Amino acid sequence: MLPDHPHGTWEAAPATRWEDAFLSGNGSHGALVFGDPHDDRVIVTHHALVRPDGDPRPRPPALAAHLPHLQDRLLAGDVTAAEQFTDGRTLRWVQAFHPAFQVRFVRDSVVWRGYRRTVDFATGVAEAQCSGWRGRVFVSRADDVVVQYVTGPGLAGEVSLDHGLAGVPSGLGVGRSVVLTPQGAQLALRCRYPDSDLAYTGVTVALMHGGRSSVGAAGLRVDGADGLLLLTRVRRHPGELDAAAEAAALVSLAAPAAATDLGKTYERLLARHEERHRAAYERVTFELAAPRSERGLPGSELVARPESPALLERLFAAGRYHLLSASGALPPRLTGLWTGEWDTAWSGAFTTDANLNLQTASATACDLTEVTQAQGALIQRQLADWRDNAREIFGARGIVAPAHTDGESGHTYHFQREWPMHLWTAGADWLLTPLVEHAETTGERAAWLAEALCDVALFYEDFLTRTGPDGRLVVVPSYSPENRPANASWGTLNATMDIAAARHALRTAAAWHPGPDGDRWNALADRLPDYRVTSDGALAEWAWPGLEDTYDHRHLSHLYPVWPHHDITPYDTPALAKAAHRALELRGAENHSAHGHLHHALIAARLRDPHRVAAALHQVLTGDYFHHSLMSAHYPDRDVYNADAAHALPALLAEALVQSTPDRLVLLPALPPAWRRGAVRGLRTRFGARVDLTWAGDGCTAVVHPERDAYIDLQTPAGSDGPLRLTAGEDRELTLSPR
Repeated sequence: MLPDHPHGTWEAAPATRWEDAFLSGNGSHGALVFGDPHDDRVIVTHHALVRPDGDPRPRPPALAAHLPHLQDRLLAGDVTAAEQFTDGRTLRWVQAFHPAFQVRFVRDSVVWRGYRRTVDFATGVAEAQCSGWRGRVFVSRADDVVVQYVTGPGLAGEVSLDHGLAGVPSGLGVGRSVVLTPQGAQLALRCRYPDSDLAYTGVTVALMHGGRSSVGAAGLRVDGADGLLLLTRVRRHPGELDAAAEAAALVSLAAPAAATDLGKTYERLLARHEERHRAAYERVTFELAAPRSERGLPGSELVARPESPALLERLFAAGRYHLLSASGALPPRLTGLWTGEWDTAWSGAFTTDANLNLQTASATACDLTEVTQAQGALIQRQLADWRDNAREIFGARGIVAPAHTDGESGHTYHFQREWPMHLWTAGADWLLTPLVEHAETTGERAAWLAEALCDVALFYEDFLTRTGPDGRLVVVPSYSPENRPANASWGTLNATMDIAAARHALRTAAAWHPGPDGDRWNALADRLPDYRVTSDGALAEWAWPGLEDTYDHRHLSHLYPVWPHHDITPYDTPALAKAAHRALELRGAENHSAHGHLHHALIAARLRDPHRVAAALHQVLTGDYFHHSLMSAHYPDRDVYNADAAHALPALLAEALVQSTPDRLVLLPALPPAWRRGAVRGLRTRFGARVDLTWAGDGCTAVVHPERDAYIDLQTPAGSDGPLRLTAGEDRELTLSPR
């Protein structure tokens, strides 16, 4: 990485912990690269690898017949009624995400001199060099293969596929094979899950240049080679997999040049991948004019300098890189696409009541279409299960999303007294929001999305049937993730988040389906209750009178109408915005989860509070949340590998600089005082324009590149600058003061 190029990171020593391994991925396969010239390890992962936990797969509890009785009890003031709204099953987590195996090349001897390992965010290549040895790894977006290329004089050692990672179950049925070929070997590792017909199989094709090959103690023995190209895939499957066919497919990727020039084969595979990866990664850039001396520091030293602008530059770049690399067949899990152990916290699931939502929040503004498409893929494959949730639990048409999913099942069945996730009805609205924003940005509406929005509205038509003393609708039961009123149980009435989600879902569906259906949904939205302000002057987490807020909590669910939505803004609803700001002031950090701090900062940015943005960001930068890989942790002191902070940070930096709705552009809403000079390029808006922004001292220039005609309200640090008319293809330059 060059000092004037923040799009990568480096270290002066190999990773000794898997959390510090550099990462590569294509949204299906992942790789954790240690960069050790003696024991060259690459842990291979795949989004599909979840551990079976028995058949049949759990379904949502059949509770619809009991729903009216629960609603009656809650409306009558029974604050613990929802604790019995269960079919009696014990808590069952979703299937746990796990690693596949590690590809190991253990060399006979190593001379340690001039070591360095790097990862290039623009190419996805993790590389290490030492004394003439060089190892390069990337995961191809074009060919869905893990590519590892090792060069050096007289390479000697053994290549193996090693399943023995931390927490591997003792009952895993393991089978291996090594088949020598004229160019090297084909290695296969089959691992059958305990008490299951399901297995996963890894196949590696090893191609050598020079030297001799033989069968070793656990794999392929290499002697005297000067080049070694390893191509690896893993599949999860029932029964048996034809490993020979898999190997043949991998060999075909290398043909025809592999027989004579491994270097050209590697470069050809890299070029095919880089064409897709680089184009996506480079769409948006962010810089704070950091000193070259700080830009050149290794990541482990830079994270120890929380005040350095070079740190934010690199974390923005790393966050985009890791988010892109984790997104493809599915969006990022709690751990992105990576783990080095089987005992992954919270099953390495997709948690949809804040975590996944925060991780993918930058997708639209930061122009990562691949992330939005991955989230859409997750939703589409689960819509049938979401319909089961609505029918079985609520007796309703439409869809209800789960709070946890393993990527396979979309059924909701997570119940504990403290976490009655099956009562949460806002999930579908939150998960569909990035897809709606993407449609607004591009002007293209997918037919499946229009149908899904209709399904959400149909759910609310059937569910919102009870009214309170004031004649307004009541959301009952209602749950505010993952909090409870100070004077009631977790399942209760009129959580602010549920009200906001219902209102947004109904209004959005009405806009997408004008006519009788839209009119009916708008009328239903009009009957929802107003938000409530507490005696503290704060937006209440529950709009039902008498429910008292619990302020010290990591989640900020009640500020959902502020972020991700714009139902409460300083421009349109200043009194409610003031109450929301007061709620933010009163909110504690509880256990200092990274997602809580960043969620806090995103809301502060919407409320135009740069000092609160800076303070929340400071908590993350000084809390030792980032590993040497620049992947993050859930808690301070790098406790629990978790992608929330790494992936959400680009969203925060973008929100502090540019915000938009279909009819509004907000420039520099929450510029932290320490960001004295900088630039962001390529941010997308929901009215179909791209924005480039540069600022320094007292001057700021924004260039708006509209892709379609628009008539919008312009807000700047000085206030409203009135309406702005934009014409497709005609750039508009705006000059303003950044403070």
